[in-house]
Amino acid sequence: MNDWSKSAQDLLVPAVCVLCGAAGADGLDLCAGCRRDLPRLGGGCARCALPLTDAGEALCGACQRRPPAFERCLSLFEYQAPVDHLLLGLKFHSRLEMARLLGQLMARWLAQACESRPDLLVPVPLHPRRLRQRGFNQALELARPIARRLGLSLDAQCCRRVRSTAPQVELPRRQRLKNLGGAFEVSGPVSGRVVIVDDVMTTGSTADELARCLLAAGASAVEVWVCARAG
Repeated sequence: MNDWSKSAQDLLVPAVCVLCGAAGADGLDLCAGCRRDLPRLGGGCARCALPLTDAGEALCGACQRRPPAFERCLSLFEYQAPVDHLLLGLKFHSRLEMARLLGQLMARWLAQACESRPDLLVPVPLHPRRLRQRGFNQALELARPIARRLGLSLDAQCCRRVRSTAPQVELPRRQRLKNLGGAFEVSGPVSGRVVIVDDVMTTGSTADELARCLLAAGASAVEVWVCARAG
């Protein structure tokens, strides 16, 4: 029944590429040509996925000096054009169709890239003030299609952002962890392997702080799945 409904929907509302307007391919709002042009992440740090120029280097300098609390980060793309355009359209222009498309791309890739399935997906929470301003949490919107495709539990309520913080990208590296101290709160016990879902990893400090909170609440291990990794 679900396959029939999807086929009927595709006939009534054909997929259209969000980048060039051509017909979409493979059930996505993206044509085959534009999909090939997306900046897939190649070699990166084994811990935080930072793009590395030296393919033989396993960890970036920051992870060697101070390993983050999460075990690893999986990122499908580098934060470059046109992925940056798609994510900015989602976050600042309420283009929720971008979340559906990018979440579908992440889900298809993760279905092949993950050796084992985690017990829980947790989207990075927004502070209530920012959530009211934006009207949605982009991390949650990306996590929905991933949870459906991989058959995973998704909990957007177990973690709260209790302190509004300045954007990490605006701060020097030394101030980033201090900026996030006490920003998150886990409402109850957490168990098993937990995955944090977010749109972009810029410095890794947000994921690091949230991972520490989840581990303190009982998670056995934490990793991070993001759509794009900034260099």
